[in-house]
Amino acid sequence: MKTTLLALAFTITAAFAQTVDYSKTPKDKPASVTDALEKAIQPYVTQGRCTYPAAKKRFIAGLPPKYIFSVTTKLYDYPHKAFEIVFVGVDSIKNGRVTGWLATHTQAITNYHYRDRVSFPESDVLDWTIVSPDGTEEGNVVGKFIDTWKPR
Repeated sequence: MKTTLLALAFTITAAFAQTVDYSKTPKDKPASVTDALEKAIQPYVTQGRCTYPAAKKRFIAGLPPKYIFSVTTKLYDYPHKAFEIVFVGVDSIKNGRVTGWLATHTQAITNYHYRDRVSFPESDVLDWTIVSPDGTEEGNVVGKFIDTWKPR
């Protein structure tokens, strides 16, 4: 039982599926979050966090119509000792908190569902993405890396 719980804690599915309203959005590939992947994404998380303030500023100033600003974060299912890396469509950023809707169909966590309202500290932001109406993305450096990552 203990081994199973440890395996669950370290091998969790990340549903990197940006399931927003635009069908042309690149489809990200789900990946198991292992210790190796957590270590491999760190430079990309750093890059995403470093560029987040400029993206946030653009969001607050107002993006063009039909553009979607989302952030990448981890959501936790504590009873099952699981987490998932997800996209959250941002509605507001106020007083150091991000509020929005879950833009990922979760797989590893059961206490959150697609389109659920979520709110979390900005310090939990891993990355950001701006999606245009034609489906092109800006940002999403973590997701793009995971799409191409091959464990050794």
